[in-house]
Amino acid sequence: MTDNVYRPGVQHPDEWRADLNPDALAGPNFGEPGEHPEKELLCAYDVKEIQRALRDMDDDDLKAILVVPEGAWLRQGSTYLDLHDPARREFTAEGNMVAGPVNWYVPKSEIDYVLWNRLAGVTDPARLDEAGG
Repeated sequence: MTDNVYRPGVQHPDEWRADLNPDALAGPNFGEPGEHPEKELLCAYDVKEIQRALRDMDDDDLKAILVVPEGAWLRQGSTYLDLHDPARREFTAEGNMVAGPVNWYVPKSEIDYVLWNRLAGVTDPARLDEAGG
């Protein structure tokens, strides 16, 4: 039977393992995908800086926007948007990404697609319409 337990660096001799794999566990996400268990997502409505940045949105919209708190890991392979980035480009998270003090990461999986499109600056009416066209 094959051993499927991930053990970084075991292919290296003990005396060189730390030198050859200094950050052995950086990057991989262990366990089943799910919510951000280590920290609760923040509501944009509760963060004054985000309220100011999104002053064109009403309170209900701000309450529907969830933001990854500082220090929380981003889920590898998931799509995010950083509200702090003026370009607001979508990106796919890599396993070593953590929300920093100047990031307002919104996980696409936690937001309505119409609101996501507004945040991303989508102007195509077909994508903005709830019915999809």
